[in-house]
Amino acid sequence: MGLFNQILQAVNNPNQQANLAELSNILTNIQQTASIYGADPGKSKMLLSMVGGYVRSALQEKQNTEGSDMVKNLVNQFSGTSANPQAVFALFSQTKLAEIVPEIAQKSGLNASTIQAMLPIVVPALLSLLKTGASTTDPQQAANPVLNAFLDANGDGTIDITDVMNLAGRFLK
Repeated sequence: MGLFNQILQAVNNPNQQANLAELSNILTNIQQTASIYGADPGKSKMLLSMVGGYVRSALQEKQNTEGSDMVKNLVNQFSGTSANPQAVFALFSQTKLAEIVPEIAQKSGLNASTIQAMLPIVVPALLSLLKTGASTTDPQQAANPVLNAFLDANGDGTIDITDVMNLAGRFLK
């Protein structure tokens, strides 16, 4: 089942943390961040898509080396709609950031300083989206189908966070 469908199921399940207000807040936060930094929709979509891919890779690596519980803890701890540089550093080393920021800049057309300023806002927001599948009663122990769908690259190998955001935006209208 696709990531967006997992999010919709979480919205409709009172035992999971997703709700329409939270989804709306996440989308609004990302749109406002893009606007504040002067990122047009095309550039911000490319940024989200690329950051989503890097977040997925970082979480998959952590899952392989430190286990699923560590990944759930990280998502639960660092999700949010406020700027949080620790969320970025929990996923990416300075070396990795020095590698991915120029790549995002080249492909998105945004300058590196804008990307560096946006990452502490975008990464926690993406983690918040993943947290929507967490259990309301036991977020650390219970399965998180949204996070699992995001990490599962065995399907078609692509999970585009931009598509999920676009679908969620249309759903909320």
